[in-house]
Amino acid sequence: MAAGEPGCPGGFYFRFLPQRTFSSLSSREITSRLRQWSMLGRIQAQAFSFDQAFQPYQKDDFVMAFFKDPNVIPNLQLFSDSSEQWTTLGTEVKNIEAINVPCTQLSMSFFQRLYDENIVRESGHIVKCLDSFCDPFLISDELRKVLLIEDSEKYEIFSPLERDEFLFRLFKHLCLGGSLCQYEDMLKPYLETAKLIYKDLVSVRKHPRTKEIQITSSVFKVKAYDSAGVCYPAAKEHEQTFSYFIVDPIKRHVNVLYHCYGMGEMA
Repeated sequence: MAAGEPGCPGGFYFRFLPQRTFSSLSSREITSRLRQWSMLGRIQAQAFSFDQAFQPYQKDDFVMAFFKDPNVIPNLQLFSDSSEQWTTLGTEVKNIEAINVPCTQLSMSFFQRLYDENIVRESGHIVKCLDSFCDPFLISDELRKVLLIEDSEKYEIFSPLERDEFLFRLFKHLCLGGSLCQYEDMLKPYLETAKLIYKDLVSVRKHPRTKEIQITSSVFKVKAYDSAGVCYPAAKEHEQTFSYFIVDPIKRHVNVLYHCYGMGEMA
């Protein structure tokens, strides 16, 4: 019996939390930015609660139980490229992949080196460069070079481990956007939006003894497979199609951040 099926000892049970809203994705200023980046209407966050203690080593059982849960199946949303609408899974998940994503950053000073390395000017303007392509992305500035071109001069200012950080991933996803993304000239909108989404999704607490702020969430990048192959976050894989599960073991909540690459809402 698979974890999470009714009657399974030790299985996780979930409940959809429709009342939990994410202002970082719904405020007027952010929706305007998401529209410009061709992500509006194709990105969203949902919250679910679960019923027992969670340890990161249980991630595979936890995620499989999630996809099997009768409270998740009719409520977990994904974007259908064929109908251009939000839908639910509608297929039986046979297998999952849950990759650990480090989540340790507590400050946006993580990105200060973009200024130090003259990728962004002191004024906040992103330095332009000659146009090139890193399929399917147009590279017209030094920021996108640092994000995408591994043999570029300044790619190594972020280590592989730093690039794996959830905060860096969020920032990169916003910078690259959807298929009709209009890039920003200034760094600030990317940093501000990444910070707001990060704070909205990730839980922190003050350590009772040291009083230091600690991140308590665990983050996983998730894929699910049915008998035909990948079915979630989408059958068609793309760097900008993703689902992250952000698990708060103290509140027993899981936030699901989802995006499907394509043409976002225009008006």
